[in-house]
Amino acid sequence: MISIDNILISDEVVEAQFVCDLDKCKGGCCEDGDAGAPLTDEELEIIRQSFKEVLPYITEEGKIEIARVGFFRYDQEFGWVTPTINGGICAYGVRDEKGIIKCAFEQAYSDGVTTWRKPISCHLYPIKITRARNKDYEMVNYVPRESMCSPACILGKKLKVPVYKFLREALIRKYGEDFYKALDDLANEYYQDKTKGKKS
Repeated sequence: MISIDNILISDEVVEAQFVCDLDKCKGGCCEDGDAGAPLTDEELEIIRQSFKEVLPYITEEGKIEIARVGFFRYDQEFGWVTPTINGGICAYGVRDEKGIIKCAFEQAYSDGVTTWRKPISCHLYPIKITRARNKDYEMVNYVPRESMCSPACILGKKLKVPVYKFLREALIRKYGEDFYKALDDLANEYYQDKTKGKKS
């Protein structure tokens, strides 16, 4: 376990290797799960404010579901989450011509229509962040889905990209540059120690 201030990071975030292989997984994390994407309190207001601009990117099925349940809904286990269509794909998800699920928010962001990329929980996947009940610290864990994420694990090992490096942009977005630099320094120390251990 790695500790940076009040953030506890699982060793797997540094040890494991992962690179999304969208041609194989088809963005399955946008439809495979027990609920929609978890949202922070701040993101609820962002979704409200940006919905009009994002609306043209949303599918008709998504629009119907959002009209039915709202921009987001409350889940007893996960808190505020994005709505899903029949318990499957996120209402903000859009399949492209290859069958890959893309995010309507991210599409609008890429086109320069909005300044918010997508929920941080989506950006950080396969990292999951859990806040302690007393809110004194957060736990950062690596939780890929065994079958769906298998191609990403294979590609990550082939390219030798640690999880935290693959998610560099998302981690900086969540915790800032100083946090990422500290994590990178600790990771480099870890790999140096591991190499020394093998030689001895």
